Order: sequence, then C-alpha cells, then structure tokens
Amino acid sequence: MKRNIMLSAVSAMLLGAAVMPASASDCQGFLPPNNLRIPVGSVHARGIIEAQFHAVLNTVEKLYKPVVAAQGKVLQINRLWTDETVNASASQSGNKYILNMYGGLARHETITMDGFALVVCHELGHHLGGVPKVSSWASNEGQSDYYANLKCLRQVFAKESSREFTRMSASDEAAEMGCATSFSDPQERAICVRGAMAGKSVAYLFKILREETVEPRFDTPDTNVVTTMLGKHPATQCRMDTYLQGSVCAQPVSVPVSYTNPAAGTCTRSAGFNSGFRPLCWYKPANAAELLPPADKAFGLTEEMTPAFSVLNSGYAW
Repeated sequence: MKRNIMLSAVSAMLLGAAVMPASASDCQGFLPPNNLRIPVGSVHARGIIEAQFHAVLNTVEKLYKPVVAAQGKVLQINRLWTDETVNASASQSGNKYILNMYGGLARHETITMDGFALVVCHELGHHLGGVPKVSSWASNEGQSDYYANLKCLRQVFAKESSREFTRMSASDEAAEMGCATSFSDPQERAICVRGAMAGKSVAYLFKILREETVEPRFDTPDTNVVTTMLGKHPATQCRMDTYLQGSVCAQPVSVPVSYTNPAAGTCTRSAGFNSGFRPLCWYKPANAAELLPPADKAFGLTEEMTPAFSVLNSGYAW
C-alpha cells in the first residue's frame, strides 16, 4: 500500500501535476489537459520571466482581492513559477477562490505579459463571470473567456502598473476597426485593441497545442452555431472571436454580470448594442430575444446585419 502511494506521488511529480486541496471542487483549466512541460531554464522558455510573472499577478491581485472580499470570500493566487505545467486552473475550497498560475505556461513562447494577464482574468472569470455556468460555482469556458476581456482586462490595462507589460508588437487591422467602431475615447479604444491582441497571442498557443495548420484570424470568424450551450473549451477560432467580442462590447465595466441573467452586464442586440455579442459557436442564448433589436429599432434594420443576427434570420440558430 505504501509503495503504491509513493509511486502515485512520484508519477504526479513527473507529470508536473499540481497538488490541489482535498476539498477543492471542480477544478477548471485554461487549456484542456496536455503533456507539454516547460521547466525553468529550458531552451523552450521564451515567454515571460519570473519578475514579469509576478508583476502581472500583483496587478490583478491588488484589483480583485477587495472585489472577492466584498463577497465574503478570499482570493488565493498560487504562484507556481517553478511548476512546468503549461496550463492554469481555478477551484474553490471553503471560502477561498483559488487560482493556480503555472510557470510552464508563462514560459511558453506565445505568452506576453498581456497574454498572461488574459489567462489570469479567464481563471477569475470562472469565479466571477456569472452565467452560463458549467458547475454550481464555475462560469463555463466561453463565458470565462468573454468576462476576461469584457470586464477584467479593461481594469487591468487601465492601471499604471500595466503600462510596461510586454505585448504583441504588431497590431491587427480587424481589431483596430472593431474597437474604433465601438469606442470614440482614445484610451478606451487603445485598451480594446490591447485586449484583443492579448487574445490573439493566446490563440496562437491553442493552435500550437492542437497542432493546427490554419492560423486563427479576427477577420475569419467561426461560423458554427451550437444547438446547445457548449461547456467545454471552444475551438481555437471560436475562442479568439470571443476575446474580440468581449473587447469591443461597449457595455461599461461598472455594470456587473449576473449569476442568474446571462444578458445582464453584457452586450445583446435587445439592449441596443450593435457588436460585442458572445459568439454562437459556443453560446446558445437563453432567450431568442437577446439577438433581436429593441422594439423602437426593430423597423430600422437594413441588410447590413451583424453575423449573429444573420444567423438568427436564417433560421439555423435554434
């Protein structure tokens, strides 16, 4: 019996498995389980360095510790720099909202400080992102992606401490256009583009891990339409679309999401928004009216519909 326990422990160490509290529930990972490992000092460690890893976590922790405390909970960020796991995860144990942030993911060549901030925000989104959920407490993967750009990254990138975060050097025309359409304020527009580009950097990570040959692009959105809500990780292009839509949604950060109403605090056509909708490649609206314009605008429609409304109009959405 002792030998079996020891072998199990050794196997866990070799696989880089994170040791979770015995009472932790429903651990949610940023990526599907994978065998990629990047130890400290590896020739493949081309992402961010340890000081940058902590700088991102310091900024997010300072912002969100009070938010979590206001709910009567404690935010616990496990800074697992020496862990070679290429992933991140969230769990709850007692009154703790737990984030497990692994150095292996931070060291991946696709990860900038902005991209790593998105990963942290995604894991926070499991705790704070509202409905739709995948368990009693955790927002599903698509909603956590959406929340990351819709609420969390906007606050992170508005902080002075994030000014020196590393990011992708090139911009993206489609992201620039989408953000310019949604925001007239230069700072809001810049934060929108920055969030979208953080999404682009992690989308390249998904492409590599899935060994895909097609490059995800903002101007080639996923045209799939789910018939039921997708709880697992969406496809690479679908996740990239979600980051863009969360970024261009003009719903104020101050308007909270809800644990019962999926339309609250988000962008829906019924609330008068023209963009920023959760992509139908993972999201099935709880109410078809979410994709319909407000009554006072219903007769002002033109043929220039958004992709989401075009799908609704085609009859294939449900």
